[in-house]
Amino acid sequence: MADDWTPPAGDLMKGKRGIVMGVANQNSIAWGIARQLAAQGADIAFTYQGENLERRVRPLVESIGMDFMIPADVTDDASMDAAFDAVKDKWGKIDFLVHSIAFAGKDELQGSMVANTTREGFRRAMDISVFSFIDTARRASEIMPDGGAMICMTYLGAERTVPSYNVMGVAKAALEAATRYAARDLGPQGIRVNAISAGAMRTLSLAGIRGGKSLMGTGRDWSLLKEDTRMEGVAGAALYLLSELGHSVAGEVHHVDAGFHVVGVPDLPEE
Repeated sequence: MADDWTPPAGDLMKGKRGIVMGVANQNSIAWGIARQLAAQGADIAFTYQGENLERRVRPLVESIGMDFMIPADVTDDASMDAAFDAVKDKWGKIDFLVHSIAFAGKDELQGSMVANTTREGFRRAMDISVFSFIDTARRASEIMPDGGAMICMTYLGAERTVPSYNVMGVAKAALEAATRYAARDLGPQGIRVNAISAGAMRTLSLAGIRGGKSLMGTGRDWSLLKEDTRMEGVAGAALYLLSELGHSVAGEVHHVDAGFHVVGVPDLPEE
């Protein structure tokens, strides 16, 4: 969980300002990344959708000495206009963006993808999970006059079939393609765009997938390191990609899953 580790402090992000989207609670990947960025000196604007999320997220934000929180509904253009106007009015420009937002209906995250995916469910998953990143990347790039870096969060279900991941796997595949195209479009402006493919972790997103808990066990048992994906690894990768350490990296899908993604067949028992 996010609170089981202490992010290493330093100054890799000193003087850098950016937006983190998608913190839901203390176990959110976005929160782990935010903690690491803050420990390295970053100033962060946090977005949230609705009063319930604000009540959950505000104490977390305040616990790391931050207070810049902005309401933002990625399905509403007026809300997004207001959110980015607020950032521009306060800071003028930013250096980084973390997008960790995805959604699919619970009924569609079980059983058969073919049988359970509805037209509306598909549209909504693509809108929230993919278009929101394209839209946010455009808005963020407009206030990155000195270049910068962006990351989004994906999962192995974009590359291979995962039980019950279904339409979200399709959406994540589109997100990875969007990452490459955004990297091409924004690269000439000195803006690096990458994605992190994290292994299964104990988040709200995992809880919404039927059989999600077993994904963690499988990820641990089949992985090369024989361990769970750890928040410090994901947050460390984000720090690398968003700081000058990742200066020449663009259009990449960076796996942080203890090596699970390279396994074709798990270790077999000796005969």
